[in-house]
Amino acid sequence: MSASKNNKENGATPLLEFQAVTKVYGRGLAEMKALRGVDLSVNEGEFVAVMGPSGSGKSTCMNILGCLDTPTEGKYLFKGVHAGALSRDQRALLRRQYLGFIFQGYNLLGRTSAIENIELPLLYRRAPAHQRRAQALEALRIVGLEGLEKHTPAELSGGQQQRVAIARAIVTRPSLLLADEPTGNLDTDRSREIMDLLASFNRELGITIVMVTHEHDMATYAERTIKFKDGLVDSDNNIRGIA
Repeated sequence: MSASKNNKENGATPLLEFQAVTKVYGRGLAEMKALRGVDLSVNEGEFVAVMGPSGSGKSTCMNILGCLDTPTEGKYLFKGVHAGALSRDQRALLRRQYLGFIFQGYNLLGRTSAIENIELPLLYRRAPAHQRRAQALEALRIVGLEGLEKHTPAELSGGQQQRVAIARAIVTRPSLLLADEPTGNLDTDRSREIMDLLASFNRELGITIVMVTHEHDMATYAERTIKFKDGLVDSDNNIRGIA
């Protein structure tokens, strides 16, 4: 039995849930259905890999999960709240308070130090300067980059830049961490280091992770793999056999 099904049978509310979610882009002859009535749920503490070919719907799924887009039809529930019915400002607040993002391209500010990059989410929350610095230094320690807080992205390797991006994503201790091809620009050794780091956040900090990846080796770090095809969930497997 999957963790999601077990949670539902116990009457618990999933952290996130799609109920018959459809996403349509364009109109008339240009209409394209990116999602075609998707049902899925993810519980707190899960580590989920999302896979599928280009155009399968996985990126649209992640955009909706991150409150960067809304369904055309159906519901996206986050902690039981109908996120698609929120205003733009309310969705922005939800992202700020509960979500962390890791991108393939790092998205670091080039002329800004590592510590200042990590502080950004706390700055948006209007946290006091001393709190921002203390939490950012702790996040930097967690990702193994102590002593590099004053370095700019140009002074760091690709793997180190991704660690800074990860520290920025976890500095607020988000409920949900969304990772889009987090190892796509890294070699095998650096990729494994990053995946070991993500797995430790899931295991030790209890952060729920949903990760898009094309790499089967990286997907094995997750306890569950959801595969998309033609805008639908093609398979949903608990690959570690955890009930």
